Amino acid sequence: QVQLVESGGGLVQAGGSLRLSCTASGTTFSIYNLAWYRQAPGKQRELVAAITIGGRTDYVDSVKGRFTISRDNAKNTVYLQMNSLNPEDTAVYYCNAENLLIHLNFWGKGTLVTVSS
Repeated sequence: QVQLVESGGGLVQAGGSLRLSCTASGTTFSIYNLAWYRQAPGKQRELVAAITIGGRTDYVDSVKGRFTISRDNAKNTVYLQMNSLNPEDTAVYYCNAENLLIHLNFWGKGTLVTVSS
């Protein structure tokens, strides 16, 4: 059974930093494109950052220059380093692993990030 487990969320003051981690079991991350999504209260889930199997990254405009996504396939883990956090970053952050060629898509249960002003 495949499981993705996020960690690293919490309460931080504006301007602070957090590092989220997402570790998989039951599969190997190396065959997936990986991403972090977030969902703020009353809003739709949005893609925050993505990293392809080959290591190419992409970010939503609102986090460019502040967030960095990275992956460690040997540890089956994807990270999201978040710097210069602001209250608008408050959300539940979800990890996603996807391989369209073999029709696999997995989600974690999320980790809450709260940024106080």
